[in-house]
Amino acid sequence: MAISQAVCSSFKSELLQGLHNFTNSSGNTFKLALYTSSASLGATTTAYSSTNEASGTNYTAGGGALTNVTPSLSGTTAITDFADLTFSNATVTANGALIYNDTNADRAVVVLAFGSDKTSTEGDFTIAFPTADASNAIIRIA
Repeated sequence: MAISQAVCSSFKSELLQGLHNFTNSSGNTFKLALYTSSASLGATTTAYSSTNEASGTNYTAGGGALTNVTPSLSGTTAITDFADLTFSNATVTANGALIYNDTNADRAVVVLAFGSDKTSTEGDFTIAFPTADASNAIIRIA
């Protein structure tokens, strides 16, 4: 099993179908779920699944809701971003994560690969998103 970082292929097609709305105030709800190294996630992932999802203190199945930053332009690249997500006082180990559309059939958006197991023991487990610009935003369309 492996977790490979990717923008999910199904998400790319679903964007053209209008199935994802990233508008901050009236858009869909997006969540981030954590996964163990036993998970198999990558570009072909199409939806959230609890199979091989991480578990632990102060982490619940399905993960946490993301606070979306309204889409914008960085030069000629469309970008959207999320505020950092913290699972407070958590005891959990994760090897990757899935961002998915909780409002729209749990459709997969992006797989994040951590490169190795990351562990928090009664501390904060934080997902820090990159700078929201044309080169680094977590979701960008050039």
